[in-house]
Amino acid sequence: MRRRITFVQHPDASFSLDQLSLSRSSLSVRGIDAVREDRVTFSVDELPSELWHVLKQCHQLHIRWATQSLYEARAPFSSRVSPGLHAFYTPVSGTKSGEAVCSLLKDVFDADLKCDTPETFFVAPPVLSTRFASTAALQFHSVLPSLQNLVAYLQNTVCPAADDECRRRATSLLSADSVDINYDTISHALTLSGYWSRTPPDGWTEEIHARQTGKDQVEVGLLGTEKAIEPEEIQMGGVLAVVGKDDELKPTLFSFPSRHHPLADDATYSISFPEPTGLHPTMTISLSRASLNVPPAPPDATCALHAYLTLPSTVFGDKYQLSTTDPLFLDSHHLVALRAVAGETDLEAPDWVVPRWGSTWLLELATPQEAELATDGWNVTIPLHLRYLKPSETGYRSASIPWPVVFWACSAEDGTKMGVNPFDRVNLGWEGLFGVRSMFYQLHPSESRDSGLVEKIQVPVLQLTEGEGIFQTKGIELGTVAVIILGLLWVLWRLGIVERSETDSRKQRDRKRGKTE
Repeated sequence: MRRRITFVQHPDASFSLDQLSLSRSSLSVRGIDAVREDRVTFSVDELPSELWHVLKQCHQLHIRWATQSLYEARAPFSSRVSPGLHAFYTPVSGTKSGEAVCSLLKDVFDADLKCDTPETFFVAPPVLSTRFASTAALQFHSVLPSLQNLVAYLQNTVCPAADDECRRRATSLLSADSVDINYDTISHALTLSGYWSRTPPDGWTEEIHARQTGKDQVEVGLLGTEKAIEPEEIQMGGVLAVVGKDDELKPTLFSFPSRHHPLADDATYSISFPEPTGLHPTMTISLSRASLNVPPAPPDATCALHAYLTLPSTVFGDKYQLSTTDPLFLDSHHLVALRAVAGETDLEAPDWVVPRWGSTWLLELATPQEAELATDGWNVTIPLHLRYLKPSETGYRSASIPWPVVFWACSAEDGTKMGVNPFDRVNLGWEGLFGVRSMFYQLHPSESRDSGLVEKIQVPVLQLTEGEGIFQTKGIELGTVAVIILGLLWVLWRLGIVERSETDSRKQRDRKRGKTE
């Protein structure tokens, strides 16, 4: 097992070497003001047999989870996904069913996940760049507010019974802002990463011990970001140490091309749904003035502002409406075009017959001309629709809609090598929709909203009576069938009356004709 701990200090944070103390067996850190990433890499023989049995059926499996709370995504950890659980999966060639993958997700994260087999419940994103780090073929999402089940799984299945340190580190994931799990057949290793943007009240203070096994390794870095020479690069400097092997801290300075870059702190956006939402809510993306400035990309880069929506099955867009080229519609909503869509887009199906988890939408957003730009920013509106949900006693049900990811996408200049860097993060669901040399500049969710990164709206549904009334779901179904049968009998009865009437008229005409003759 290999462990890598990275502290990235805030630019205005104070630091002295006295806050670090390295010995042959441990590294002591005291009062460090920084964001933190912990990454643990497991080899195949360190994994539980039941977990390895499932992974053998996966060409690649990538899990991304993000909290519903606001958090800071500092470079080089600036990439984002919408809140909740994301799974990206590619089966091994020849595998007919991925039932084991869904079973694993339910065991590890939530037994109530809407997943039986990936072939039925996952969606296939329209990936434009198949070379982009082997972007996964299938995608899944669920609004998952807590990692309580994951922590219990790690403590009971992965951590040795007597390893209190492993159990403590697993518990720390409950306060993480994002968690990544990665496996692919090339590396034959499973990595688990956690990211924390919030520094504890007294700073990060702990004793990091060397591993007992000779092959195991614990690497610790205390770094800060520097101004890079090239616009596509991130430069970092600080000190590194391999605990148990190094006798002293080693100074380091390095730079690397990066796909993901943060924007200034005031480049923010927020999401709202004007009331009343009804069955046709409109998502409003409010962009600050600073977020509309073209990012500091290379001079010859072409940049465009985008929003990537991850919508549960209860909410959907009209792809025919959003893919229009009508300038009046697009201008009225400050949209440029619908660039990609995947998942459930049936306009008529109620939620209880929709098999897959939902849909994803990549929209290019319009930016204002300087004369149009108001002091308070710019609003983009996206018309959405709610599916019919099951009845309730209150006449309403709640629908949770994660905030989209909003970012600038810029084409890097020819010759730029976007190789894997120590902090690279791919398989996010949206970066594979762009070219292999694209760079992304992330907007920050606005801190003015204290409701978190998931919007909850009330959906009007059929109201049930209290107790076992006739307006229970089964009663509605039986009543509908009864009405249809009665209607059919009534139509047949009326047709019979008409037929008899015509028969009687015919007989009367025949009798009159006979008398005349």
